[in-house]
Amino acid sequence: MKIFTPILLAAMLMLWLPIKNSAQVITPGTTSNFAIFSTDGDVSNSGISQVTGNVGTNNGSSTAFGNVNGVMHDNDAASAQCSTDLLLLYSQLNTATPGFFPAPLLGNGDTLTAGVYYISGASTLDLNLFLDAENDPNAIFIFQIQGSLSTGAGAKVQLINEALACNVYWKVEGLVDIATDTKMRGTILANNAAISMNSGDTLEGRALSIAGAITIDGVLIYTPVGCGSPLLTGPDAPALGFAGCYVVFSSNGGVTNTGVSYFTGDIGTNVGLTTGFDPLNVDGVIHPIPDGSTGACAADLLIAYDYLNLLSSDIELLYPAQFGNNLVLTPHTYVMNGAVTFTDTLFLNAMGDANATFIIKIYGAISTSTYSKVILINNAQTENVYWMINGSVDINEYSIFNGSIICNNGAMSINSLATINGRILSTDGAINTAAITATALSIPANCAEAAISESDAATIGIFPNPFNDYTSIEIDESLLQKNIEIGIMNVLGNEIFRIPLTQTTTIINPSVLASGIYFYSVYSNNSIIQTGKLIKQ
Repeated sequence: MKIFTPILLAAMLMLWLPIKNSAQVITPGTTSNFAIFSTDGDVSNSGISQVTGNVGTNNGSSTAFGNVNGVMHDNDAASAQCSTDLLLLYSQLNTATPGFFPAPLLGNGDTLTAGVYYISGASTLDLNLFLDAENDPNAIFIFQIQGSLSTGAGAKVQLINEALACNVYWKVEGLVDIATDTKMRGTILANNAAISMNSGDTLEGRALSIAGAITIDGVLIYTPVGCGSPLLTGPDAPALGFAGCYVVFSSNGGVTNTGVSYFTGDIGTNVGLTTGFDPLNVDGVIHPIPDGSTGACAADLLIAYDYLNLLSSDIELLYPAQFGNNLVLTPHTYVMNGAVTFTDTLFLNAMGDANATFIIKIYGAISTSTYSKVILINNAQTENVYWMINGSVDINEYSIFNGSIICNNGAMSINSLATINGRILSTDGAINTAAITATALSIPANCAEAAISESDAATIGIFPNPFNDYTSIEIDESLLQKNIEIGIMNVLGNEIFRIPLTQTTTIINPSVLASGIYFYSVYSNNSIIQTGKLIKQ
């Protein structure tokens, strides 16, 4: 009879048991920034695909991707660096010591734990493949496939017990052909071969090729989170100040409503009239004529606009006419340089961060389709979404729009049965609403402080305006004891000068102002009581 000592038995068990490879460290470099990349080959899209992450090639062209939630890099410094890092990534994956040698057919309900898996030829993924991290979020899965990789339609890679897509790697020495409706997880790296993804596919990971074309058709690809990836919180939000008190406001232009509409927040204009709003349907103050509150709002709105206008963008969406179409955006500052046609649906994904900010800057007009929708997902909040639009705004019927719209030098039309969760604000332009619902959230508690008596506002006049030879500021004698000042600002909101008004009539010398448009603010004891526009001819 053979007798095994505990030490000998333990040694034998170690030989028989597979070695867990979760300690393997992979350094992807700048490849982690890309969702789709080829060192040498074209990358192209057909159909409507949603891509989050950079897209590019270091020798070829990128075509027909539409708007990408990332940056396009073709034959530039970023693509050159990615090519270098991709070779380093390939070397790490190729030289990892395998501990498992599975059959070429993967999936069919199998469960694999962390480690390096070596397949000597072509491989196929079918049905469900479960990757089990055994509650170790650092567990690494590496598949070394020495031939092509294909999937059956509807195949799925399922991550369980804290497995992360950023820790899954598929190194393939041949063509990668992902059949329709496949759900892949991990970074796919094809060496000297093409990658093809088909309609309905989802890839939480990356499609990378050292030398080969990459084609996608109506797919969803997004770079995974975790593994040291930066947390996306977005830019700092603009300070709305007293503009946050209003749900509908124009600094210069009439504000009108037709039909039965419902509003939460103040409504008014600083130059013009506010008409057609039923007080019974407004949870806020209607300002029928300009007053101290509208003056304070106009001043703060200009500050907010200036901040947004000067804010640097992270990502340019290159096809404004194709905006929407189920595009998914994450917390960033986006810019579109041209008129925007918004069709169907836009998703704003906060990635679980309720404080994440989205800023979308549009240098051109925007119009939407009927039933257009801005949908907030993964904890995105209406009060953290801002739209800066340098042009007219036309929100079509039955649309659902989330975020505060700050329009500059353009009329705004919000059409019947549209829902606005946010604010409708214009620095210069008429606003028309028709049978809508608009709700301003996070209204400041100090809105009443902005109000002054209408008699004070009415006793300050500036004329002529526009002017050429001079303009005069007339104030009532009763205001002389209230430390009245006037500040003149350029169109960027920079104050040119501020002077005290110590007499009932003050003449502004035209020589101090070049021809152009200016804004003014009248202060009483350092509080704004009136604002408006000056035009020097």
